[in-house]
Amino acid sequence: MKETPYAWVVVWATFVCLALIFGVSYSFAAFFESFAVEFSAQRADVSWIFGLSGFVYFVLGAGGGMLADRFGPRIVCSAGMALIALGLLATSWATSLQAVYVSYGLLVGLGIALVYTPSIASVQPWFTTRRGLAGGIASSGVGAGTLLVPVLVAMAIGPMPWREAMQVLALGVLVLGLLAAALLRRAPAAQATGAGGSATGLTLRETLRNPTFRWLYLATVLASSVMFIPFAHVSASARDLGLSEALAVGLVGLIGVGSLVGRFAIGLVADRLGRAQTLVLMQLSMGASYLLWGAADGHALLVLFALWFGLSYGSIVSLLPAICMDYFGGKSVASVVGALYSGAAVGNLLGPVLAGAVFDHSGHYLGVMAVCGVLSLCATLASRQMKRSGLAQY
Repeated sequence: MKETPYAWVVVWATFVCLALIFGVSYSFAAFFESFAVEFSAQRADVSWIFGLSGFVYFVLGAGGGMLADRFGPRIVCSAGMALIALGLLATSWATSLQAVYVSYGLLVGLGIALVYTPSIASVQPWFTTRRGLAGGIASSGVGAGTLLVPVLVAMAIGPMPWREAMQVLALGVLVLGLLAAALLRRAPAAQATGAGGSATGLTLRETLRNPTFRWLYLATVLASSVMFIPFAHVSASARDLGLSEALAVGLVGLIGVGSLVGRFAIGLVADRLGRAQTLVLMQLSMGASYLLWGAADGHALLVLFALWFGLSYGSIVSLLPAICMDYFGGKSVASVVGALYSGAAVGNLLGPVLAGAVFDHSGHYLGVMAVCGVLSLCATLASRQMKRSGLAQY
């Protein structure tokens, strides 16, 4: 099947959607210190905001995928963008940390759940031979948002109070987000699913019973803490070493740079080497990057860590939807991707919080890094077993 020109419109619309929602999510690093000072909170307490938001959008991502399979990505993603803007606006009015848990943690998390899975899963059914490349370009929006938005927010917090900066962010999400969501459309190959017909592939129930999916899900669970701890803590770690606020928040942007490179490059590599094999290598690479964070005593090694980690993390995230399409087909692809992403929920919630608690107790992150190395190795082995357990069919 030859891709239609509109397939690439969907790719770039998804790029913008993902840039916005993850730009918002990872702007937490820029607001971290403001929250801590404003509400006199410790790192573990502030980390609950990021962890709760991620937990919500990963757990409810399957629900967002099911809604998209039924109603199409345009309606579901538009509703999600509106909820994110509302959550940011409510956060700007918050008078307690508990209120931020509700507005940023729950409401923004719910909005992201309605955008993330429906948008990224809408790309795969449009493509066949260039599925890896298309998925890499679309998911590179995560890297672009991670690169640009936290840095822009950090720059804005200087001239204006953090509350006003969050209101500007809410307006940007509402305008740009609704425009991008309006361009999303279900692929012709997936229309039969939404119309009550039969598209090629497994149902969600059949997928959940599949041993290949279970190994892939286990790998996602094991890797989740490794993926999300740096977003919440690498900036704080840099401040501990005496780096300026701009350089500390800029590390999150550099993770975005590495992620952009990984997402663009890995699609071409994976289409040749094999997406499952590439996933195995990237899981191992992500864990190995922590060696640089552990050895860092200044800016240089932290920069290298951010780029290496970002490349590995971005590659993994861009591969997962394409692997779901490869192994389980397009019949329920949004629901399957959402179910897979739920595996990251607990790690996203507890990883940053426990890392903050370890720091509050010990004054360093070395124990956290050692545990992440072990988890990453286990995720690599689970990904390898996933590759061995079955061949891609679709």
